[in-house]
Amino acid sequence: MFELKVVSNTPLSAETNLDIVLETFLIQIGYITKNYDPKTTADNLRDSIPYLLFKNYFVRSPEKAWTVEELSAHLKTTKPTIYRHINKLKSIDILESVEVEYEGSLKKGYRIRYGNLSKAWNFTEANVSMAMENYKKTIDHIQSLVETRE
Repeated sequence: MFELKVVSNTPLSAETNLDIVLETFLIQIGYITKNYDPKTTADNLRDSIPYLLFKNYFVRSPEKAWTVEELSAHLKTTKPTIYRHINKLKSIDILESVEVEYEGSLKKGYRIRYGNLSKAWNFTEANVSMAMENYKKTIDHIQSLVETRE
């Protein structure tokens, strides 16, 4: 299922602090809620698992596919926690899964789609366009149903 929060926004291109840009963007798209409560020992959003997962692993190494086992070990959290946040990113269609070797066997790994954040976002935009077209068809259908009843 594709799911993305779309809000009116100003491009953050004038901001040079990566943390400010990422934090704002991740809240805008709905990956992290506005008043996010980490429910862990993290003191703030930037120390939280979803933020660190996205920034330190997927954004900083977009071409590397990470296994859930690796991520849970690096972030010192459980595999279900990692899966929860990976699934949120997958619902935005920004991640892809690929097979990787981990401790001598093939495992599913996750990385930014195409190993490039900009290219991955193009895929997300295509999904948004398709969703908007489908909304438009539904609105047109509602309008025609209303007109035929009057």
